This record gives sequence, C-alpha cells and structure tokens, in this order.
Amino acid sequence: MGRYEAREAMIKDLDELGLLVKVVPHAHNVGTHDRCKTTVEPMIKQQWFVKMDEMIKPAVKAVKEGEIKLLPERMDKIYFNWTDNIRDWCISRQLWWGHRIPAYYCADCGEFVVARENPGKCPKCGCTHMTQDEDTLDTWFSSALWPFSTLGWPDKTEDLDYFYPNDVLVTGYDIIFFWVIRMIFSGYEQMGEAPFHTVLFHGLVRDSQGRKMSKSLGNGIDPLEVIDKYGADALRLTLITGNAPGNDMRFYWERVEASRNFANKVWNASRFIMMNIGDEKLETPALEDFTTEDKWILSAVNSLAKEVTENMDKFELGIAVQKVYDFIWDEFCDWYIEITKTRTYKKEEDPKSAKTAMWTLKTVLIQALKLLHPYMPFITEEIYCNLTDEESIMLAKWPEFKEEWNFKADEKAVETIKEAVRGIRNVRAEMNVSPKKKAQVYVVSEDAEIRDIFEQGKVFFATLGYASEVIIQDNKDGIGDDAVSSVIAGAVIYMPFAELVDIAKEKERLAKEEKRLNGEIKRCEGMLGNERFVSKAPEAKVQEEKDKLAKYQQMLEQVKEQIARIS
Repeated sequence: MGRYEAREAMIKDLDELGLLVKVVPHAHNVGTHDRCKTTVEPMIKQQWFVKMDEMIKPAVKAVKEGEIKLLPERMDKIYFNWTDNIRDWCISRQLWWGHRIPAYYCADCGEFVVARENPGKCPKCGCTHMTQDEDTLDTWFSSALWPFSTLGWPDKTEDLDYFYPNDVLVTGYDIIFFWVIRMIFSGYEQMGEAPFHTVLFHGLVRDSQGRKMSKSLGNGIDPLEVIDKYGADALRLTLITGNAPGNDMRFYWERVEASRNFANKVWNASRFIMMNIGDEKLETPALEDFTTEDKWILSAVNSLAKEVTENMDKFELGIAVQKVYDFIWDEFCDWYIEITKTRTYKKEEDPKSAKTAMWTLKTVLIQALKLLHPYMPFITEEIYCNLTDEESIMLAKWPEFKEEWNFKADEKAVETIKEAVRGIRNVRAEMNVSPKKKAQVYVVSEDAEIRDIFEQGKVFFATLGYASEVIIQDNKDGIGDDAVSSVIAGAVIYMPFAELVDIAKEKERLAKEEKRLNGEIKRCEGMLGNERFVSKAPEAKVQEEKDKLAKYQQMLEQVKEQIARIS
C-alpha cells in the first residue's frame, strides 16, 4: 500500500473506531523532488559524524602560515570563512551507490564494530549474524582521500612514498569547501602532512549571457560538439586565453572560431617553412651571417621564453599564452616570414643568406611550438615531429633564455623599421594606393644611428614598404613639396605624391567626388530647410539628416584640400 493510500485508510479506521474528531486542511511548505515532483518526507535515521573541532586546526594553520598557498589570494577569505564556521561533518548518506560504511551490527545484542572486513562474530555476545550498515559514505569523504588513496594507501607503497605530497591542485572555486578543505585536513589526519603546496582556482564557464550552464535552462555546451567542429586545441586555447585565476568566463562560439583560425595560421606557416627547407641540411650559421632581422627574431623568441616561463611560474597562464599568440601571429608570421621571402625565393642567387634565413625560421618555429605546446598539444606535436627527428615534443627541452641570442640593438633597429613600414602602409591606405604600385621612399633623419639602421635593413624595408627605391639622407634636398609624409621617432618618411597616384586620374576622381558631395549637401540642406519635414518627422530622423550634413561637409573640405594639393 502506498503512503497516500495508507493515509486514507488510517482516517477510515480512526473514523470507524470513533476516534476521528475532524479533518482540517493545513497549508504549509512541502519539499518536492526536482525531477519526479514527488513530495519529500524526512525520515529520522541514525547518522555517522566526524568531529571537526580538532581535525580542522592543521588545515587552518597550513594556509595562515603559507605552507599551502591559495591562488588567487582572495580565496583565503572564503577558505577561512568555511573553517571558522565549521560544524561536525555528517558523512553517512542514504544512497544506492558509493562506498559502504564499514560498520557491522550484531543482530542479537545491537553491538557494532567498525572494521575493513566483516568480523564474522560479535565481540560482545559471540553472535555470528553481523550485518553491514546500509548507508554509504558522503562522496566528498571518499574524494577527500584522493591524494593518497590513489597511491596505495593505507599500504606503504613506492608510489605513495614518491608522489605524496602532491604539487599543485587545479580546481574550481565552487568546491573550495566540499573538496579542497576536506582533502587538506584528511591529508594531515591520515598522512601527517599537507597533500599539496599550491591550489590554483579557476572560474566557471558560463554561457554568452553570463548565466551558469544548467539542464533547466538548456544552455549547456557539449565539449565534444565543440571539438568535433573546431578541434580540441581550439577549445583549449579558448578556455585559457584572456582568463585569470578564479574568474568566470563567458563562452562564445566566435572565440572558438578565432582559436581555430590561429591553429590554421600556425599550420600554414609551418607548411611554408618545411616546403622551403625541403631536404636541405641546415647547419648553425656563424654570427656574422645573421642579418639584423635574423638577430631580431632570435632575440624576440629568446625574451619570449623568459617572460612566458616567469608568467607560468606565477600561474599567469592567460597572460603567458597571449604573449605566445601575439608573437607567432604578429612578429613571426606577419613580419619575419614576410621579410625572409625575398631571401628564400632567391636561394640560387645567395645560398648562404637563404640557408641562414631557413635555419632561423626553423629554429624560431621550434621554440615557439614548445612554448605553445601546453595550450595546443595536438597541432604542436604533429608539426614538431614532422619538423624534427625527435620522438615527441613532450620529451623536448623547455626553451630557456640564452645570452648569445640577446640582440637588443637589433630588436630596436627592426622595431624602428616596422614603425616606418606601418606609417607608409597607413598613408597608402588613406590614399587608396594599391600594394602593387611601388614608389620612391625617402628616409630623412639627422640621427646617424637611425640612418644606419635603414641602410642595414634597406632590402626588407623596401620589400615591406612597397618601395621602388629607398633613399636615406639627413635633409630634404631633392624632395618635392607635394611629397606625402609619415613621422616616426627620429625620422620622417617621404613619398613623392606623383609616384603614388596618377595625378590626371586623381583630379578626375576628386572632381566627381566633389560634385557628389555638393549634391548630398544640397539635398540635406533642402530637407532641413523644409519646415514641414522638421516639424513632423521623428526627432531621430531629423538628427540623422543633421549628422549626414555635418559628415558630408567634413568630407568636402578634405576633398578640396586634396584638390588644392595636386593643382
């Protein structure tokens, strides 16, 4: 008979016995199961507890004295809030799964025995009917033993001796009490020392709206779906990029796609390098064989190794991977590979220079792959094993700072040239000049050191700056008044206007643009001068026309300035 049927039967029996006075409806809060919605009715049962007054003290002392470090440090406050208000721990659960409580009860006298195995008979009355407790241990009690129970404890095993205490625990901040604190005091209680020396807390992954992922909201993301679409490396990189310890992050599909695109960038750059190297046997070049740009990229990856290692030692994983990302995408792919194309494509003309470039490309790529490997293990392993004769990147030596690769002067020189190239590209973009159209470039500087930098890097400056010729001088002699310019620290870059654009065509284009803008201005002024439009049109529409008028007037002024300059 079910409980609801039993209630009706009891009322009937009481009524038949004349004991029922009346039935009165009573409104009160009733707990219900979240899935089946059945009413939950507590049943009082004997429970097992762990007394915490003394057991918690070593765990408090360990964090206060720095024996265990919590990262980020703000987690200390949450930790002590739990420990200061701790109660005796109920460790028994009425569940159908988990570790059975190792307690055995005598069927005759009720005596109980706690033992690893059934004692067989009661130590008090000698009865042989011993029954194990039906309850299970709290799951957090079982998992609190993880640092040593997985190593063979309570037996003295080789693994236990070698691996305990552990090093760093990485976990979410939401289980700081449920798991972390309990592992700590259990470690002190059972092993006599801390289970680990550092706890690194990460945040939770939330949906794009900042909500916690849950079944009820239906906003969960299946990692396998993400991996199937974009790859495991892309997902790993997304989860660590721009993330700080203890901070939640929002999941955006666009970020995963961007990580996939970065993986493609690394793959394509590696293919390009391997295709150019081919079967070429590359020996370490002599120092004098390196160009300024070779020394720059070697010095850059050398500094990167030092910085990334320092960041990782401080558990600044998001900062570390961002530096690796920026180096590979910007410095290595967008600059150095482009710089070396002239040398690698013309290897027959200067084989020594080409081999030096290819050795540098390969060496820097290997270093960058090692730094990227903790974040993107699969693609880096595949490329590394094809690029080298080594068994695995996981067995390779981690990059370390080398004094012989420290070329600060060359780093400064290349950064100066890069600044000039950016200035040239910005000017050309503003004037809609095609990259195919080359022009003379004048570098004017009174600083002999800067002039020497451009003399040394003339080839790659001309290549990346779309220059037909690079002229370096200390004054403006020979530079026309119509030349466009870009200013960098210590120098001015000039380009003759006539070489950038066809003046006749440019005049024609500007005349058409002037006519178009005058027409737009006249139309806007007509609408704004119409009293009916101004009074009856929505305010937003009127303001939109005012903004258009201001924009067209500004554009017209710019066009007139350009016309005046070329007239």
